[in-house]
Amino acid sequence: MAISSAGVGSGLDINGIISQLMTVERQPLAALAQKEAKYQTKLSAYGTLKGAMSSFQSAMSDLSTLSKFQSVKTSVADTTILSASGSSSAVPGSYSIEVTQLAQSHKIASAGFTNTTDTVGSGTLTIQFGTWNGTTFTANADKATQSVTIASSQNSLVGIRDAVNAANVGVTASIVNDGATAGNKLVFTSNDTGAANSLKITVTDDDGNNTNNSGLSQLAYDPAGTSGSGKNLTQTASALNATVTMDGISISKASNVVTDVVSGVTLTLLKVSAASTPTTLTVSRDTGVVQSSVEAFVKAYNDLRKTVTDLTAYNAETKQASILQGDAAARSVLTQVRRTLSTALTGLSGAYTDLSQVGVSFKSDGTLSLDATKLQSALSSNFNDVAGVFAAYGKPSDSLIGYVSATDKTKPGRYEVSVTTLPTRGYYTGAATAALPVTVSADNDTFALKVNGVQTGTITLTQGSYSTAAALTAEIQSRINGDSALKAAGVSVTVTHASNQLAITSSQYGAGSTVEITSVDTTTAATLGLSAASGTAGVDAAGSIGGVSATGSGRYLTGAGDADGLKIEVTGGSTGERGGVYYSQGYAYRLDTLMAELLDVDDGMIAGKTEGINASIESIGARRETLNRRLVDVERRLRAQFTALDSIVAQLRSTSDYLSRQLTSLPGS
Repeated sequence: MAISSAGVGSGLDINGIISQLMTVERQPLAALAQKEAKYQTKLSAYGTLKGAMSSFQSAMSDLSTLSKFQSVKTSVADTTILSASGSSSAVPGSYSIEVTQLAQSHKIASAGFTNTTDTVGSGTLTIQFGTWNGTTFTANADKATQSVTIASSQNSLVGIRDAVNAANVGVTASIVNDGATAGNKLVFTSNDTGAANSLKITVTDDDGNNTNNSGLSQLAYDPAGTSGSGKNLTQTASALNATVTMDGISISKASNVVTDVVSGVTLTLLKVSAASTPTTLTVSRDTGVVQSSVEAFVKAYNDLRKTVTDLTAYNAETKQASILQGDAAARSVLTQVRRTLSTALTGLSGAYTDLSQVGVSFKSDGTLSLDATKLQSALSSNFNDVAGVFAAYGKPSDSLIGYVSATDKTKPGRYEVSVTTLPTRGYYTGAATAALPVTVSADNDTFALKVNGVQTGTITLTQGSYSTAAALTAEIQSRINGDSALKAAGVSVTVTHASNQLAITSSQYGAGSTVEITSVDTTTAATLGLSAASGTAGVDAAGSIGGVSATGSGRYLTGAGDADGLKIEVTGGSTGERGGVYYSQGYAYRLDTLMAELLDVDDGMIAGKTEGINASIESIGARRETLNRRLVDVERRLRAQFTALDSIVAQLRSTSDYLSRQLTSLPGS
């Protein structure tokens, strides 16, 4: 008879026996779990260490560049007159400022229309910016001429408004209703204020007449004309410059946002001052920002030190070891940081060369402390030199050599600079035939050119007589810079006139800077002195840094050797020896770099440790799976064996019972 339940036949507690045997067999699993728990705890500890290191790096990063040390603060006595903000180049000082006039944008308006959907006309609006002196217009050489095509589907008042605004040409179009029966007027407003940003609008009208008072010509504006002959819009607001008196000096600026009156300071003019009532602008170094950052530097180090100590310490009283006690990698973090803080700086030319001179020093317990009074004194007396103690800092001795940047490959030190070739811009000079006055007509108003390798479309000049060099060069320059291909490429030129010669110069420096006239007709060539030919290409700066030949690109020289990655800008001066560039890597910069290396996700110490721990955890997981599979087999085998035993015992017991009965039935039993 089959046994249906383990132990029934034998009376043994087979399930209990197997359970106890499997408990013994599972002991390696418990050992693995304990080992995995230790690894997880260690992984968590490294996560804590990584967080502390990241916080430390953030504090170092804040002080590792010059920007923190170049902060200035501004204050204005009467903030209703103007506001001010300062940049890194601002020079501390106090200034008396009186605003006598605010800058204003030019506004011109059309005649009234009954409906905003009324048809005006189609064609092309050509918009120029410049200065009106009565009826004489002088183009703004710095503002490109713009064109807006008005399709037949856009020929209404609202359609033209939308087309102009969508073209983004420096003019805002709007519709104003003055309440009259035909009160809808199209108003054009120059986006930029200032007298030199007055508007001139010429029209190419699809009806064939470009100046009459019908079709798109209704939007022409030329004060030299009359109503119905080119002056069909009405000026509603003249273009005005802002005027300011600063410390007794009268100043005129095109914008109410003025960036070049006080070096490094942006002034925003808000209203005209009361008569003869100036306000005071004060510019000073923002030492408070630096003080706070240095305090954060000290705190971040002490926080990191405590974290490392807590993770690696041994408590003698409790006889408990921290999870990373004895871990050389964890201890090395603090060792490397302390070594960096104890290494003297090189390449400095200022008053300070170590942390203690600016109030930061080690205490006997290994923590950093800050003497706020000493730091404030250093900031007050040698503000710029404090930057060298903390940040990566380049300081040329020649005012026309500018420090741009360096890399982690650049070694601190002083590097002598020698310039063998000054950078130049590409230019084209025409023949001496452009004698003033120059008359531009339909026969000599077009040409094309290539600037820095970018081909323009046809450049079409405004027809008329140009009696001054300023008027002629402004017209040509604005037309060239208004070319769509040049604008898209970020390329521009300047145009000058001297000795009856026109010169067109690229704004870019270096070997890639070129100007070439690619197309011009005979009449234009004769009038303006332009001919289809290449000009003179620009030249890259050339020279050496630290006695090693540097790589030149435009106005920049980039060093090699010990100066690898050191980039300077040659802004002027002469060829020959140009003094030296001091380059130093301050403590915050070095520590920021150190933390970046240790925290690198591919090769950093933390990544290496956590990858090793994760690999061990994965290995435990694989061993657990293998062990679990073996335990299933062991339990299956044990059950088979005990089931067989149970069956044998049951059979033996049955035989025993049979024999007992037989023996009992024998005679004499």
